[in-house]
Amino acid sequence: MKIKFSKMHGLGNDFVVIDALRQQLQLSPERIRQLADRRFGIGCDQLLLVEAANRAGVDFRYRIFNADGGEVQQCGNGARCFARFVREQGLSDKDSIVVETASGVITLYHEPDELVRVNMGVPNFAPASLPMRAETEQPSYELTMDGKTLRFGAVSMGNPHLVLLVEDLAHAPVAEWGPLLEAHPLFPERVNVGFMQPVGRNQIRLRVYERGAAETLACGTGACAAVAVGRRWGLLDEQVTVSLPGGELAIRWAGEGQPLWMIGPATTVFEGVIEA
Repeated sequence: MKIKFSKMHGLGNDFVVIDALRQQLQLSPERIRQLADRRFGIGCDQLLLVEAANRAGVDFRYRIFNADGGEVQQCGNGARCFARFVREQGLSDKDSIVVETASGVITLYHEPDELVRVNMGVPNFAPASLPMRAETEQPSYELTMDGKTLRFGAVSMGNPHLVLLVEDLAHAPVAEWGPLLEAHPLFPERVNVGFMQPVGRNQIRLRVYERGAAETLACGTGACAAVAVGRRWGLLDEQVTVSLPGGELAIRWAGEGQPLWMIGPATTVFEGVIEA
């Protein structure tokens, strides 16, 4: 069986996007790993599926699979690519689309200059939402890594995030600490790990070690999580530019109880067909 796909990226965070409305698919975790392989498949950080919605008032269902074959709840860069994909493929001509994800319903808005604005929902700091093994919700937590006590913030943006403050992002131990923190016993379903360096009240630099995908060039939910934690720590203002290795995202969060907004690009690289 042949599968039609599009290769897309959001600031270098790359995706294989597949229309599961107009073609029948049976993708096992093993097959997803093969498609995501950069030598023997197409290559991607995540695979995205466009499916029919399961509830009224929703335009599409959006499913996300990491390169390791595991399904996850949310992906901010993927959401923007999803919006571009359904428009380019003639599946929707709406300026705003309502999309069902494993973590809830989100709304995507097409903006000028091929940007997409996403209502990412209200950040959830409750430990049970990640989940994280902590008795009570705190602005910050501590754990020990390589003999050092690390202070971190934790928040769910539909998927779990741990955020660390670093002084020099270029020399942050992302490759060393990322996989250890991702699988730390505090997080029974693993966690995405953000390394954040503020450069002012309206800008941060960020690197993210993503759960199931290792370090990526950009992580949309990671950018949202870093701003939410930074705002909670009193370090950031409402409007923040997040500089990632792949480019910049604009994040706006008015504060507790309010939805967080993300604006950024989504780019189609090529379309193709692969034998399933």
